[in-house]
Order: sequence, then structure tokens, then C-alpha cells
Amino acid sequence: MRYIRKGYEPESFTDWKERQKNRENPLTWKTFRRRVTVKNDVYDALLREQGYICCYCGMRITRDTSHFEHLKPKITYTHLVLDYTNLLVSCKGESEDSGESEEEHRKPVHCGHIKGDWYDEYLMVSPLDANCADFFRYSGSGEILPTDDPDKQAAAITTIEKLGLDIDKLRAMRREAIDGVLLAIDGLTDEEIQQLAQGYAQPDANGRYTPFCAAIAYILQLYFIT
Repeated sequence: MRYIRKGYEPESFTDWKERQKNRENPLTWKTFRRRVTVKNDVYDALLREQGYICCYCGMRITRDTSHFEHLKPKITYTHLVLDYTNLLVSCKGESEDSGESEEEHRKPVHCGHIKGDWYDEYLMVSPLDANCADFFRYSGSGEILPTDDPDKQAAAITTIEKLGLDIDKLRAMRREAIDGVLLAIDGLTDEEIQQLAQGYAQPDANGRYTPFCAAIAYILQLYFIT
């Protein structure tokens, strides 16, 4: 999980909410979804803010492969339904095609869709927490594990479970990303590896983070940087 620094909401979103206040129809998520231009402005702003990776697992996302995510569920926190600070973008989190029926193989198995309406302010590790990365460890085989810090373990364990962050699909994707970087650093000096690790904390020239950059940076820091 990588920290997401929230910015300002798009002006079109602010203006639309202000205009709606003077109308009979109340502000709702449904009416927002109908405003295609405003909706797309918000979507694009969130994608840029996250560097085009999922707010939870860190895989690459686009408009077509993601969905709006309410950190605090809209069914419970109704006053935050259209609050930009509560909006994120999550991957669709569907399982890979297993040859079963379409309904079965598309069952959400991780991130926003499996999280659903769950939220616990004490046990949910939020990507809006500047220290969210400190709650997790990673192995070279792609596992995501809770930190050794006893004060953070309960939240880490619960978040991994509730978001399905250590399912085989994600573990394999992280392992592939890590393996690719390990091949790339072969022959590099310690200083060059250090620079490479620092690079994963920054987006590229197009504003995109490397998928699973949190896991990659952790492995490089743990095993190759003293």
C-alpha cells in the first residue's frame, strides 16, 4: 500500500455541487454518476492523484479496469458520499477466469469490491495515512505480511484479510514485479540500487507509479541497501 496525498477536487465537481444545492433534487451518488463530464473529471483527478495504481493493492489501473471507491462506505457515512477526501479509485478486484461460469469467475476477490461496506477506523489501514506502508512487510515470493510492530499488527492483519491482499493472484503479480526488478539490478552498484529504490517512490514522466512499487521498494531496501 502506498500513501495517497489528496489534492483539491476538480472545479467542475465543486461547481456542480454548488448548483445542485439550489435545486429541489438532493445531492446523491446516483445524480453524480449521471453527470458524465463531471464524473470523468473526478475519475481522472483520482487516477492522477494515485499515479494510476489501485489505492489498495497497487496494480496498474485505468478507467476501464477500476471503479470509484468510498474509503468510508457511503451506506454508513452518508454525509461523505460526495466528499472528495473520501473518494479513491480501486481495481475491479475480480478473480481470474477459472473456466467456471461467468458469475463465479467474476466474483470479486480483493480490494474495493470485496471490502464492500466494511470499515473500522481502528483496524483499517488507510492509504490516506502517511504511515500506511509501515504496517506491511513483503517477501521475495510476493507475500504481503503484517509488520513486526505489535502496535500495528492487528490493523495490518485485518486489512490484509478484509481486502484480500494476499490471495494467490496478487501474490503472483507481486512476485513477477519483484523478479523483474531483481533481474534489472544485476551488476549495479549499491549506489545505483539506492537510486533505483528511491525512484520507485516517484511517478514517471507521465505521472504513473510502477505497479506494486511499495513491495519492490521494500525488497530493495531490505535486501540490497545497507
